Amino acid sequence: MFDTVKAWQCIGCGRVEAPQPCIGVCQDRRVEFVYAHEHAAALADAEGARQKARALGAVVRQLAHTTPRPGEWERSFRSLQEQARRVLADHPAEPGRPA
Repeated sequence: MFDTVKAWQCIGCGRVEAPQPCIGVCQDRRVEFVYAHEHAAALADAEGARQKARALGAVVRQLAHTTPRPGEWERSFRSLQEQARRVLADHPAEPGRPA
């Protein structure tokens, strides 16, 4: 996980200050921050996407490397289809986001 910085934020203009020992060479520069709870939510979303990608990747690899016996293509297809449905059920898309 990442370290966080405790700072003061103005509720009016939004200025952020984190008191530090000054060595006399300070300059204000424009920087970008995100709130820790938003960062944590993004990390959780990314981990969920990684898990879904791994699970779907396993189904795709099985599809790519499976050769059904003669006359058994439909049974193989149905089995792979059921595996894919289980993965999708275990990792539902969020409302408003593509699956």
